[in-house]
Amino acid sequence: MRVVWTDGSPERVAELRDAVLTALDGGPAVLPLDQRNPAAGDVLAAMAAEQPVEPGTAVIMPTSGSTGGPKGVLLSASALLASAMATHDRLGGEGRWLLATPANYIGGLQVLVRAHQAGTAPTVLDMSAGFDPGAFAVAARSLLAETGPHYTALVPTQLGRLLDAGNSELAGFSAVVLGGAALDDRLRSRAEQAGVRVVPAYGMSETASGCVYDGRPLDGVRVRLGEGDRIEIAGPVLTHGYRLRPDLTAAAFSSGWFLTSDLGALDADGRLSVLGRVDDVINTGGVKVPAGAVERVLSRQPGVRSVCVVGLPDAEWGQLVAAAVVPDGEAPPVADLLAAVRAELGAAHVPKRVRFVARLPLIGPGKIDRSGVRTTLLG
Repeated sequence: MRVVWTDGSPERVAELRDAVLTALDGGPAVLPLDQRNPAAGDVLAAMAAEQPVEPGTAVIMPTSGSTGGPKGVLLSASALLASAMATHDRLGGEGRWLLATPANYIGGLQVLVRAHQAGTAPTVLDMSAGFDPGAFAVAARSLLAETGPHYTALVPTQLGRLLDAGNSELAGFSAVVLGGAALDDRLRSRAEQAGVRVVPAYGMSETASGCVYDGRPLDGVRVRLGEGDRIEIAGPVLTHGYRLRPDLTAAAFSSGWFLTSDLGALDADGRLSVLGRVDDVINTGGVKVPAGAVERVLSRQPGVRSVCVVGLPDAEWGQLVAAAVVPDGEAPPVADLLAAVRAELGAAHVPKRVRFVARLPLIGPGKIDRSGVRTTLLG
């Protein structure tokens, strides 16, 4: 196993890229770690670098450990390359990529793989000091000066910041893949009005990055709903297990299908909608309320920039529905927000606690830290 430490700088990204390309050709498996992460030492210890790596592994992708201890997702060269090929096929062919998310997460690492498969070197945005819209514009102009197609991958938070900054370069990309968190309707509408082709992607480390684009599985990927509408995925992009955890591997797979922790719905045309995580379902007064459904209603209301809905312990209801809302300018009337939820979803879904906050805590690339939100709402 080759441990590669990153810090978001182009120099460290180049080291990681070289290691990944070597692994794709049969070299040592790569474990990418962010040296700025206070928990990186714990992750490294859990991955037990001194022990042999499971056969067929090219990359060990650590998960955040937000729902327990850190896990290492085992990805083969064939899974990574299958994902890259299917992505290019869906977007419109191989092209040039701008890396603008951390390469130690699967979304960023796959940009390196896609660029390699396209026979190009990625343009790398320096992320060592965080994401800067101005630096993105400079990097984008450099990429767009080359022959296309041109692609980048972002999380919704980045897209929002770029639109706020009036970034005109975004419209020059053939596609902007959005992952890491749900893309709300208002942000998508803003992007489309600015002439930006956004492609929301659903996936995870276990599927070698996004495997469902705008509700449609990539070629070779199959999606179905299992017990309780839990999303299940099959296809060549899947992980072959978890590092040193055969118990977790056995629990996550059934007859070749990967059992995700997400709830979904399929419309009459087979388009997938992700309703939220199984763990985010709130049991209030005997009614099961998907937090994601409430979030989608609230995020569409005037004056709401972003929102997170969680369940809080309650002696009477078991759990109560609570919402942390980041206002877009002046905070909207709480009564209007509650009325919108009641009208669309019913009384059981209406938050019993709403708090306006300046920002939502994040974990990973653009993912909301729900534990941090609960702490805020309980305080």
